[in-house]
Amino acid sequence: MFSANYFIEKLDMIKHPEGGYYKESFASSENITSNDLRTKFEGERILWTSIYFLLRDGEVSNFHRLKSDEMWYYHSGSALTIYMISPEGELTTAQLGLDIEKGEVPQFLVPKNYIFGSAMNNPGYALVGCMVSPGFEFKDFELFERNNLLNDYPEHKDIILKLTRE
Repeated sequence: MFSANYFIEKLDMIKHPEGGYYKESFASSENITSNDLRTKFEGERILWTSIYFLLRDGEVSNFHRLKSDEMWYYHSGSALTIYMISPEGELTTAQLGLDIEKGEVPQFLVPKNYIFGSAMNNPGYALVGCMVSPGFEFKDFELFERNNLLNDYPEHKDIILKLTRE
């Protein structure tokens, strides 16, 4: 049976600023400029990038936002819930996993400009893949502070407390 430490070691993963661990896995050899997109970026971007992402017991992916769409792919371990706050302030969730009859899906798209984070549904670990297009760059990554989100979205207090750091 696999463990979180197995994947962290074998995939050479490092800590992610949002929580959990990650490893860059693939990147397009093509670039794109914001002239080709509705979203404006500085300079060029890689067409797409992909990472492995892993959460262990007690870890969460803290609320953050990207300027790009992010496709999530379930790989191994516990199913997880992706929590999203739309630009209009609506909270929605998606269950990422393989138990289709329980409403889980093996892949899910988080639209650009959504505030989102994730947490496991059961003990163990969750290993997923995330592909971002246009490609991920940390300068397009916004990690949220708890008080700012509580001020903007007090109706989502419980999940904000769960997916932010003090």
